[in-house]
Amino acid sequence: MRHRLWITPALILLGVLTACSNDQAAPAADFNDADVTFATQMIPHHQQAVQMASMAGYSATSAEVKKLATAIKAAQDPEIKTLSTWLVTWGKPVPTPVHGEHGAHEMPGMMTEDDMSNLGNAKGAQFDRQWTQLMIEHHQGALVMAKTEQSTGKNPEAVALAGKIQSDQSREITTLQRLLTQLPTA
Repeated sequence: MRHRLWITPALILLGVLTACSNDQAAPAADFNDADVTFATQMIPHHQQAVQMASMAGYSATSAEVKKLATAIKAAQDPEIKTLSTWLVTWGKPVPTPVHGEHGAHEMPGMMTEDDMSNLGNAKGAQFDRQWTQLMIEHHQGALVMAKTEQSTGKNPEAVALAGKIQSDQSREITTLQRLLTQLPTA
């Protein structure tokens, strides 16, 4: 009989704790189609930026390009994980890498396979300039997506991330544009 008395309060406490934790998770479940579109499109967009950043890690000759590429990768890798977690929480599919998929090119700022191939074949100062130009275009596309999420999204965390992306990538575009004027043309 004594064991049952201990089990019952323990089960009640577990139920209370579970209810409390579910209340804290409720905001994550509050989302709309715009939030899903933002997360679904920003994942492959970020994946491509990370791929480009990795390319700069071994092909760039400019120390500043390498430093910026490292910062981009460090910022966007965790955001990919966050966006993926949200989609799982919302019961939506997480996109797989977009190598060669046509749908990826419908997103603003996405590079084509030819763009990526040309970048991969570029050497020296040509690589640095091409990478910088493509990353400006890529970031500008992310700004379009982030602004859309901020105006049409419902999930406060997703809207906040869109604001962070807009702020971070606007600052990086300014750095990239300044860098482009300093890189050798040949």
